[in-house]
Amino acid sequence: MRVLLLDLDSTRPDHLGCYGYHRDTSPNIDRICEEGVRFTNYYTSDAPCAPSRSALMSGQLGIHNGLVGHGGTAGDVRHDGPKRDFSDRLALESLPSFLDQAGLKPVLISPFAQRHGTWNFYAGFREMHNTGKAGIESAEEVTPEVLKWLEHNAQEDNWFLYVNYWDPHTPYRAPEEFGNPFENDPLPEWITEEVLEEHKKKVGPHSASEINMYDNKQNPDFPRSPGEIKDMAGLRQMIDGYDCGVRWMDENLGKVFKSLEDLGIMEETIIIITGDHGENMGELGIYGEHGTADHATCNIPMIIRWPGVTKPGHVDDELHYHLDLNPTLAEIFNRAPAPGWDGQSYAPALKGETGSGRDYLVVSQCAHVCQRSVRFDDWLYIRTYHDGYHLFDKEMLFNIKDDPHEVQNVAKENPHICKEAVYRLNEWHEEMMHTSSSDVDPLWTGMREGGPFHAKGNLPRYIQHLERTGREYAVEELKQRHPNEFK
Repeated sequence: MRVLLLDLDSTRPDHLGCYGYHRDTSPNIDRICEEGVRFTNYYTSDAPCAPSRSALMSGQLGIHNGLVGHGGTAGDVRHDGPKRDFSDRLALESLPSFLDQAGLKPVLISPFAQRHGTWNFYAGFREMHNTGKAGIESAEEVTPEVLKWLEHNAQEDNWFLYVNYWDPHTPYRAPEEFGNPFENDPLPEWITEEVLEEHKKKVGPHSASEINMYDNKQNPDFPRSPGEIKDMAGLRQMIDGYDCGVRWMDENLGKVFKSLEDLGIMEETIIIITGDHGENMGELGIYGEHGTADHATCNIPMIIRWPGVTKPGHVDDELHYHLDLNPTLAEIFNRAPAPGWDGQSYAPALKGETGSGRDYLVVSQCAHVCQRSVRFDDWLYIRTYHDGYHLFDKEMLFNIKDDPHEVQNVAKENPHICKEAVYRLNEWHEEMMHTSSSDVDPLWTGMREGGPFHAKGNLPRYIQHLERTGREYAVEELKQRHPNEFK
């Protein structure tokens, strides 16, 4: 058995052709999708990068493994503590460790562990290749490593190759010579000039007026990534930059797929295409970032092509966490899932069957803001504990079916839906804490240590930027919400 897992950083499903995007961004991914199963309501349990991948690799939600942020105590996976055995839990229960025990050699091509100092990401891999630029790699720097490994190892049986591509992650960096295949394509219809004007009034890191987080500077080394969006031309630069990253990555994936064909193993290789999180492209007024617990950030692609198992062309609309992959593989391999995993198998969905989804999901974000959200029925309810200087309402409610880009917060009009969401959130939290190895919720650890990593300590200089750019109207409320920033 041969398995290729492609982890495509910051790739949002609705910017892929096979998910209905109007631009031709992903012909090679689309071809794989035609032969496999596509999941539409697939979410990371914990965003962004480090929490998401740690949840997948550990098989545990962030509230259980302890890693929910990008710094501080909650930026590391919890130690096993006094009950630690000769080896720790990850030596047996990480996804690579599990696959190794199942007879698959786990191999990694990624710089991710070094990028965030999340060394637990390596647990269980027998072979690791660091592509050397901490996530600033462009696809043409990753693909040769993949092709070289396949050339030397593809004919061996029983391997699991995990590969990271980074091109849809800011800064957008498709090579200049690639050009812009989308320069004449229309922009997404939902971002009208009127919507953009409203976005320009919003404040917070990665808003339209400060895409560079706390200012509007643009790095000349990355001309596809603007520092701010002033008009529809600037919006086009932003959207085109992201889509070029997706298309450039897809063209490189085409080279990988061709290598599998040339080596004669394409029809024997299981291909899993997914990501760690999406990317806000205007949702909640945020551009080029994955800093919230909303649909744009947390909804991720999942395409599984498993010759002889998956039903070609099947679409699964049920709710799943990304870490549900682990028990799904266990069921197909006819092995018991690891006892510490939080996932729920959806193996029947690969054959086109229904009924393996969850009733609701709770997703968390504690790196840019502190939020937990409940995804159920057609609804996404977002509860904000620290707004990351965005001045978000404490409660936000969106009908994802009718309003997938989260334009209209309908919380005030639907108090009964909000109450139902809060009930589900409380039920989830109670169950998680009852089954945790710690009596501490790591989200609250992050709050006690000053708030989300990418926000804390930055408000004074951000206020100076707001005053320089004529948006003093937001300063007083920011000071009222975050008085501790000025002590």
